[in-house]
Amino acid sequence: MTKVKTQSLKRRKSDLAEGERQLEILSNGIFKDGELPTFAKKIKESGQFPLRPKKLEILQINVGYMCNQVCEHCHVDAGPDRKEIMTWETMEQCLEVIKNTGAHTLDLTGGAPEMNPNFRRFVEEASKAGIQDFIVRSNLTIIRANKKYYDLPEFFKKHNVHVVSSMPHWTRGKTDKQRGDGVFDASIQALKDLNAIGYGMPDSDLRLDLVYNPSGAFLPSDQASMERDFKKALLEDFGIQFHNLFAITNLPISRFLDYLIASENYEDYMYQLVEAYNPAAVKNVMCTNTLSISWDGYLYDCDFNQMLGLKAASDVKHISDYNEDILNDRNIIISQHCYGCTAGSGSSCQGSVT
Repeated sequence: MTKVKTQSLKRRKSDLAEGERQLEILSNGIFKDGELPTFAKKIKESGQFPLRPKKLEILQINVGYMCNQVCEHCHVDAGPDRKEIMTWETMEQCLEVIKNTGAHTLDLTGGAPEMNPNFRRFVEEASKAGIQDFIVRSNLTIIRANKKYYDLPEFFKKHNVHVVSSMPHWTRGKTDKQRGDGVFDASIQALKDLNAIGYGMPDSDLRLDLVYNPSGAFLPSDQASMERDFKKALLEDFGIQFHNLFAITNLPISRFLDYLIASENYEDYMYQLVEAYNPAAVKNVMCTNTLSISWDGYLYDCDFNQMLGLKAASDVKHISDYNEDILNDRNIIISQHCYGCTAGSGSSCQGSVT
């Protein structure tokens, strides 16, 4: 099926596999020299420092970095060679929190979360907790990866899972360039499989949303207009329907940071992000209403901070000691990558924030 384009940064023993090295790059150069203001300085100017959490709404759990794809923009540095997988013991600790949280949304992510050997058991148990919106982030191609995944659409339907799927573009060329040969065809077939059982249909409660990330060193276009273009193209060319499109800005971390440096676009991209800074977006960045849990149970302000090793600034560090009240009384950890969430209309795992 999909030909892997490259190995993970970790497998290649790149220094950019380490969060400390990424943060060093983001803190020096044009920021240390004062060419561009740091993110902290920028939000101080608008009276929004320190950044503080609001009521917790979304519990995002990363169940492992293993993935059947190696996308060149991936901020998780996921791939088939990543062995970090959440254990059932940690999943049980998460289930206790899910049963008692004030959050209304559970968001399972990866890697390809479906590749965790306890994924189905976890979904079955979590679906009993009464969470309003239960999201699984799927790369689509996993559904067609081999026969053991072919029934995933039916499994999702049984547990009323809200499927949020990666789809770089409605054309084969742009999709495969970003994600690997064969990704587009497998994604289209998976979307057809989901549509066939009711996902994504106009009046269906089986939610199917798509996620778009730019394929290069530029910011996403207007989310609403892109959604119209995606819907028109996928319906006309393949008879595929879906509910919403989320446009997400690529943050300058992990493999996308590696791409920016290798292509000599890093400084230009950071200028784009800073120049597009929108103070209105700061009020709704996802770290203010989301808590991220890593595969080994540690707590982070967001999925991006997780990949940089920036644990939540709280006395509660691990899911085993979870206390929502204590966690809500903390300052959010920031660095220059946060410009990616506050550029233009803003960006979160749920798309634009303004």
